[in-house]
Amino acid sequence: MSRVLSKIKEEFLKVLPPTIFFFFAFHIIALVHNLIFKGAGVAASTTVSLLVASLILGKVVLIADMLPFINHYPEKPLIYNVVWKTGIYTVVSIVVHYLEHLFEHWRNVGSLAEANRELLEQIVWPRFAAVQIMLIVLIFVYCVARELARVLGPHTVRELFFGKPHPVSAAARGAARKA
Repeated sequence: MSRVLSKIKEEFLKVLPPTIFFFFAFHIIALVHNLIFKGAGVAASTTVSLLVASLILGKVVLIADMLPFINHYPEKPLIYNVVWKTGIYTVVSIVVHYLEHLFEHWRNVGSLAEANRELLEQIVWPRFAAVQIMLIVLIFVYCVARELARVLGPHTVRELFFGKPHPVSAAARGAARKA
């Protein structure tokens, strides 16, 4: 495999966990939002936009993880880094959430300044805050899981959740192939 393909594979494997996590997290938020405000489930078109949003946030998390100040408290108890990273990711999520609404208004109005003014007048702040609160809780859970995986190592975390893989003897593998 060429170096380019191996680098693409490496980046893909790095972005996969946060993308999957936020894909499910965004679906939980969308489902709760729709059940409360619309009384319906999640539409298929919503799933596509949530996939795009989770891919973007997954990549943002990876980029943020490369910043020198992101792992600000490596020698302190895990809660320090969890709260620190939750705060950073929350600020990013608020900006992205606001820009998402701004983009929708911009498409309809045509002017960015007019779209921003209209959005500030029309946004339902309690609904916006409710979505952000759900997202903050999910980001916190994500940061806890990431910090545990960082400290314990991914193999240990996998064993804790799914158990230790049982070694299979050569004789058992041969018998399984014959069957």
